[in-house]
Amino acid sequence: MSTKFTAFQSVEIAVPQQPIPIQHYLRQPQRLVYALVDPNRIQPLADDIFRLKMRPLTFMSLSIQPTVDMKVWAESNGKIHLRSQGCEILGIEYINQRFNLNLKGHLSPSQFRTGTRLQGRADLEVEVELPPPFFFTPKPILETTGNGLLKSVLLTIKQRLLHQLIVDYRRWVTLQTQKEQLSSDEQNPDLPILNIE
Repeated sequence: MSTKFTAFQSVEIAVPQQPIPIQHYLRQPQRLVYALVDPNRIQPLADDIFRLKMRPLTFMSLSIQPTVDMKVWAESNGKIHLRSQGCEILGIEYINQRFNLNLKGHLSPSQFRTGTRLQGRADLEVEVELPPPFFFTPKPILETTGNGLLKSVLLTIKQRLLHQLIVDYRRWVTLQTQKEQLSSDEQNPDLPILNIE
């Protein structure tokens, strides 16, 4: 029995004023990946593709652990896109062979009178053929449970984004400012003043 689950989540974040605009930070989308997911659960596959090992999820009596390959890229204006490239379910081969995950999202800076805000949205869709024991469960119950599970996954990502992104942005600005200061000091070293009497 093939079933489709869907969920979406929107986000808006006020960006604090910093010496370097957030658009510069967002041109390095790999930083966003590491801000969103526990670094121990990330395996870089290429400059713009990452394998994310999700925490185990429980759907009714099934426990599954998706591993998702994500492509993440940035436009020159700082808008970030992410799209799933593939998925593997660890634990249950029957579901792994009959499971399709599609995740699309974007995050972009927008200027307002009050300052810069990041606005984004993620859409998650899963199509799966459930094993025979679920054939007797009414489809509305399956869909409600599955949609709720996907919504909770996106909500967890949103909460991490809200807490980690600005912290990482501030850390990045501090590092960039320090690098610029060191570079400037190396190019213009202060000459010692000699007091000759």
